Amino acid sequence: MKKRVILGMSGGVDSSVSALLLKKAGYDVIALFMKNWSEIDEFGVCTATQDAEDARRVAEQLDIPFYTINFEKEYWDRVFTYFLNEYKKGRTPNPDVMCNQEIKFNAFLNYALKLDGDYIAMGHYAQVEERNGKYYLLRGRDKNKDQSYFLSRIGQRALSKTLFPVGHLEKKEVRAIAEKYNLYTAKKKDSTGICFIGERDFDEFLDRYLLTKEGDIISVDGQSLGRHKGLIHYTLGQRRGIGIGGIGTGEPWFVAGKDLKKNILYVAQGEDHPALYSISLISEEPAWTLGSPPKMPLECTAKFRYRQKDIPVIVNILDNGDLHIQYKEPVKAVTPGQVAVLYKDEICLGGSVIKSTEPLDKKYQFLHNN
Repeated sequence: MKKRVILGMSGGVDSSVSALLLKKAGYDVIALFMKNWSEIDEFGVCTATQDAEDARRVAEQLDIPFYTINFEKEYWDRVFTYFLNEYKKGRTPNPDVMCNQEIKFNAFLNYALKLDGDYIAMGHYAQVEERNGKYYLLRGRDKNKDQSYFLSRIGQRALSKTLFPVGHLEKKEVRAIAEKYNLYTAKKKDSTGICFIGERDFDEFLDRYLLTKEGDIISVDGQSLGRHKGLIHYTLGQRRGIGIGGIGTGEPWFVAGKDLKKNILYVAQGEDHPALYSISLISEEPAWTLGSPPKMPLECTAKFRYRQKDIPVIVNILDNGDLHIQYKEPVKAVTPGQVAVLYKDEICLGGSVIKSTEPLDKKYQFLHNN
C-alpha cells in the first residue's frame, strides 16, 4: 500500500517540484495550500489568492488532489501576536522561524495526521536523516538556499514525520526539473519578505498595528543628532533610513541601541565602531531538534541571522534555562529578538531567541540594558 504524504504547497517552484518528485517516487500525494493571512485587509495582502491558484494548476498538471486549509486564527494567535509583542519590547523578531514551529510543523502536521498522512512534506532546502532512531535536521545541499536556520525550533515529532524532497538539490536543479516537466510555476520568481507584508512598505505596515512616537537620536558619545520616527522602525546595525547623513566625519551612521523608557535611538559612526560589537549573548527558550540539549559546555558554530557565516562559539546552559553563548571573535549587530541557531558541522542542533548581548567595550554597557 502506498504511503500517503500531505504536501504543503505554496504556489512556488520548490513545493511544485516537491510534488512532482514525491509522485514519481510512488507516494500517494495530497496537496494542501495553507491560508495563513486574510486578503481582505488591504494592508496585509500577501498574494495568497494568486499563490493558491498557481498551486492548484500544478496539482492539476500532476493529477494530485488539491485542497486549501485555513490557519488564519492559529497564525494570528501564535505568530502575528508574537511578532507585534516583540516589536513592543524593542526587539526585532523572526516570524518565519515561529511560523515553522507553530503552523507548518505543528498545526499543519496535526491536520495531516487526521487525514491519515504517513508524512508531511515541504519545499524547504533542508534534509532529515534517521540515525539509530533519532531524526537529525541537516543543512540543505545548496548552501546559498539552506533553510535549516528557519527550521531550528522543530523537534523529533515533526522531524520523524517530515520529508524535504528538494533538500538534496541545488536551486538551479530544481528550476531545471520544473522546466523539463513544464510545470506552471517553472519561471515564477521566488517570494521575498515576510508573508503578511510581502513587497509592501514595512514601516507603513508596522504603523498600522503599533503606536509609535518620535524621539531623540543621540550618538553613543552623547551628541544630539536629530529625531527618529519611532523606535520600532529601527534595528541594530541598520545603516539606511536613519536620516542623519553628512554629520561628523562623513562616515555612515549605524543604529547601536535603543532606550525604550526614554525613547532614545542611539547611533554610532563608522562601520567598525566598537559600540556595534558584542562578545557574548544570552538567549531564552531554547528548542533542541534532537529533543534534549547536547552535553555542555558545547563547542559548535552559530548563526545569529539568516545567511550569516558560521561563527565559532562556546555554549553553556544557565540555571534558569537560558543559554550563554560566547563568541570566539567579536560579532557586529547581534540583535535581540532574532534567533541564535546552533550547528555541529552539517547538523542543526536547535535555536533560541536572543535576549541580550554583552558589549565588546564596557563603556557601552548602557546600550545593552533594555
